[in-house]
Amino acid sequence: MKLYETPPEFRVKIDKDLCTRCKRCNMQCGFGVLSYDAKEDKIVADHHKCVACHRCMVYCPQSAITIERNTHAYQDSGAWPVYLRERVYKQAATGGVLLTGMGNAAQYESIFDHLVLDACQVTNPSIDPLREPMELRTFLGSKPSSLQFETEKGEYALKTEVPPQIRLETPIMFSPMSLGAISLPVQKSLAMAAEMSGTYMNTGEGGLHKDLYPYARNIIVQVASGRFGVYDEYLKAAAGIEIKIGQGAKPGIGGHLPGEKVDDQVAATRMIPPGTDALSPAPHHDIYSIEDLRQLIFALKEAVEYSKPISVKIAAVHNVAAIACGIARAGADIIYIDGFRGSTGAAPTIIRDNVGIPIEIAIAVVDERLRREGLRNSVSLIAAGSIRSSADAAKAIALGADAVAIGTAALIAVGCRVCMKCYTGNCSWGITSQRPELYRRIDPREGAVRLANLLRAWGHEIKEILGAVGVNSIESLRGSRERLRGVGLDRETLDIIGVKPAGVGY
Repeated sequence: MKLYETPPEFRVKIDKDLCTRCKRCNMQCGFGVLSYDAKEDKIVADHHKCVACHRCMVYCPQSAITIERNTHAYQDSGAWPVYLRERVYKQAATGGVLLTGMGNAAQYESIFDHLVLDACQVTNPSIDPLREPMELRTFLGSKPSSLQFETEKGEYALKTEVPPQIRLETPIMFSPMSLGAISLPVQKSLAMAAEMSGTYMNTGEGGLHKDLYPYARNIIVQVASGRFGVYDEYLKAAAGIEIKIGQGAKPGIGGHLPGEKVDDQVAATRMIPPGTDALSPAPHHDIYSIEDLRQLIFALKEAVEYSKPISVKIAAVHNVAAIACGIARAGADIIYIDGFRGSTGAAPTIIRDNVGIPIEIAIAVVDERLRREGLRNSVSLIAAGSIRSSADAAKAIALGADAVAIGTAALIAVGCRVCMKCYTGNCSWGITSQRPELYRRIDPREGAVRLANLLRAWGHEIKEILGAVGVNSIESLRGSRERLRGVGLDRETLDIIGVKPAGVGY
């Protein structure tokens, strides 16, 4: 061990009596942890390289491998927890910014976990979702303030021209995850699952690979600050277009895909040379005001002849309500809000864990502000940033969202172990890697089935929740904060999100 090097975070324990030296673990590990010592006839581990991705453990035919957290002792210090000391050691050794992947790892409390839904009984009976129809379908886009109908030969027809909408059979979408941040087989899984489930995946800022064009009816494409892969056919092929302003895991900073992950297919899709870093600037250099944003929104609408809704993705920050109102007035049809527990392929650890606000607060204050200013009907809201279960999805919709988007949950469904090393490109499961020997481990069709199963299961659970609260459509739950109660939340937080404490009636 080098001087001042921190002890390994994990230890790989190999049962010598069970191990047959088949070397399968060597082949499975993407981080080079395990190797075979021919002289000693044994598998040896470089514990410092282990990230606890569990690939070797899962694929050991003899179940001879166990990954354990290294229980090395540190002197106690209330002011200096171990993780902060280890960060100082690493930065003193390297002089670099510490990178990470996935979502916020700091021990903030989840507001979702302190919200409970009301239930109907006796005078306002619940609805049995097994025997009564439950409507999960919703439409995203700007809605007219009123509808007019006309009759022709005894038939009613809609006279009001409705702006283009995105039709969701389930109020759950897949979050933006670019080619490069994740592998092509995973993107294919998301696209196929979206088609199977009547929902949508999002390209992220990495362009649309040619293999995904057959699924374009269920794909939303992004226009980010780097403009990677943006051209006429890309915009016209998709079901909707999203302007990415910010991201929950890294508000206020741009994107960075290391050149090591930019192989030929990523380069062709992003329209950049292979092996070069894909750097997207923090701001759009043509957007410095709401008026500038409006110009881009209507330029994109013109480009697709007003046939697709335009979404704007922003990070949840302290003035998010005012920003959302400006976006609504600028002509956006959808506002996607990403909370500070949202995930990423790569971000400075210090930004991921300390910048932004929770999605629960952001979606509630945006919904309330839009209602107060008479703008709520002009835009749809998507909530994202650590939607971990169907209960989180239902609570987000009750707080004011029209739909939710999931990223980490989708990757976990495909096999992700949340080891937070996405930025290295060494993902042993092939999910965030551009190394062919690793991403070949993903079967897109099997991944799609698992994702569709997850959405189906969550959909059934949401129907159960709707029945319990006495409504038969997801639209009836939207913004119904009176159906929520807070447990263990302080009065200030409850007032901000517009929720009463548990035990208080209507």
